[in-house]
Amino acid sequence: MPNRHSYFVSAMKFTFPLLALILIFLIFLWPNLNTEGLTFELGFSTANLQLSNKPSMINPRFYSTDSQNQHYSITADLAKRANKNSKGKENEILELKMPKADIMMKDGTWLVLTAKNGVFAKKNSQLNLSGAVNLFHDSGFEVRTETAEIDLENGAASGTTFVEGQGPFGHLSGEGFHLLNKGQTIYFTGKSKLVFHPSGKSSSQ
Repeated sequence: MPNRHSYFVSAMKFTFPLLALILIFLIFLWPNLNTEGLTFELGFSTANLQLSNKPSMINPRFYSTDSQNQHYSITADLAKRANKNSKGKENEILELKMPKADIMMKDGTWLVLTAKNGVFAKKNSQLNLSGAVNLFHDSGFEVRTETAEIDLENGAASGTTFVEGQGPFGHLSGEGFHLLNKGQTIYFTGKSKLVFHPSGKSSSQ
C-alpha cells in the first residue's frame, strides 16, 4: 500500500508541472493561430423565413375617393401582392385576408363590407370578395352571400350566389343581387322571396 501511494505522488509531481507548461505554451501561441474556421455563427433557415414567395403586409390600409369625391377605405389583416411583375403601385393587385371596406356618402350615411378573402385591383378600384360576405348599411339592412364584386369607383356591387338580407322591411332571399348608389338601391335577382314585416310586426305578404 505505501508503495502505491508513493508511486501516485511521484506521478502527480511530474504530471502537474507538465500540464502547467502546456497551458502556458498555448496561452502564448493562441494569438498566432488561425481561428477563422473555428468561429460559431447563428443563422436562420431560409425555409422558415420564406413561407411564401409573395411579400406580405400586416394590417394594410388603403384610402381613396370615388368619382363623386366621396371617401372610402379598405383594411385587412394581411395583404399579398398577386402580380409580382406589375409596373407601378397603381397597377397592383392585392390578395387580402379578412378585408373590410368602409364607404362614406356625403350625407353622412355609410356602407360596410366584410369577407374572409378579397382581391383588390388598385387600377380600376375593383374589390372581389369571397367567403362569408356581409354588407351592412346604416339604414338598417344587412345582406349576406358568398361572393361579391364591388365597384368602389361607382359605388356598385353585384353577386351571383345565393343571397339573403334583412332590415326594417323584413327578410329577403334570392339567387343573386345588384346594389347601386352605395346601397340606396338593391335588387335581388333570380328566384327571390320576400317576407314583409310592416310596422315591425311579423306577417307574410
